[in-house]
Amino acid sequence: MKVIEMNLQALFPLMGLPLMALPLLWGCGVTNEPSISLAPVADAVATNETQEVTQVREYFAMNEHPPLHDRVEKSDAEWKEVLTDEQFRVARKHGTERAFTGEFWDEKTEGTYRCICCGNPLFSSETKYESGTGWPSFTDVIEEGRVGHKEDNTFFMRRTEVHCKRCEAHLGHVFPDGPHPTGMRYCINSVSLTLHPENDSEESTTSIEPEEATSEE
Repeated sequence: MKVIEMNLQALFPLMGLPLMALPLLWGCGVTNEPSISLAPVADAVATNETQEVTQVREYFAMNEHPPLHDRVEKSDAEWKEVLTDEQFRVARKHGTERAFTGEFWDEKTEGTYRCICCGNPLFSSETKYESGTGWPSFTDVIEEGRVGHKEDNTFFMRRTEVHCKRCEAHLGHVFPDGPHPTGMRYCINSVSLTLHPENDSEESTTSIEPEEATSEE
């Protein structure tokens, strides 16, 4: 009997771990509404102070729209060279930032929101709205084929995950509870984005910190 009691006492703390993690898994304003069907959804760094992001990453699209079929493939080690720890955790490992802590959740600047990893244009400030969730929210993508959608059934929840189609960076999730005209809410992690202001053709307001590329992980 003593052995059984000891085993149970050791088991109870472990049983509580999944429950402790639930608040973090409720990221991007998960609702009780069912996930939208995939069918109708369009699947459609410091260095020296003078070094530019484009010099570190030639594939990073700062001011243009790369072809829809263009793809960027890098190893985890390569992504770690150009992303901060938090950017890597969220964008490359499907993490979620805490609500109301991201750079862009209440951003009002007009411009284009691009992928933090490759610069692919993803969302426009024209479709950004205040959802009250603490994450940047948009009613639509900037162009069909820029953002990919995938079923996400992790953590016993039915959701639709969205990612950059150019480099597969995790962005967030989309829910069918947004305002008109689309009725969709693209709930996106700020850390997965960089903002290119509309009236700034040279520089970008961004959370990225360029780093000199090295061969070390």
